[in-house]
Amino acid sequence: MARAVSKVVSGSVTLPALFAPDPGAARRFIEFFTANIRNPHTRRAYVRAAVEFAEWCEASDLRELQDIEPVHIAAYIEILRLRLSALSVKQHLAAIRMLFDWLVVGQVIAVNPASPVRGPKYSVKRARRPCSQPRKALIMTN
Repeated sequence: MARAVSKVVSGSVTLPALFAPDPGAARRFIEFFTANIRNPHTRRAYVRAAVEFAEWCEASDLRELQDIEPVHIAAYIEILRLRLSALSVKQHLAAIRMLFDWLVVGQVIAVNPASPVRGPKYSVKRARRPCSQPRKALIMTN
């Protein structure tokens, strides 16, 4: 199904089942990936994330956008953490948040259920750069 939905970007109308029943949601889904995201690499990654989320919703018996709540998205993020790195999980969450924001702006849904969900923490540890010269001791004279 991921291959079929990636054709959305190239002109096909195959949509995930979560977005297909509502014509407004279907239109906004296609617009999100064609008009809103210009970078082809980001578009491809976000399509993959949206499709995986839609497939998970279908498997979890969430068939309508209005049924999705923050607890569902948080559960999905926890499942992703079992198989993906923290950065990949954050990217999936960003894609889901942006897609739902796009649906809210288009008045398909009232609120973004992904906005209160927090992603995994990720911090980069950088080694301190060694000084080129050692510090000179402060000599006090009276």
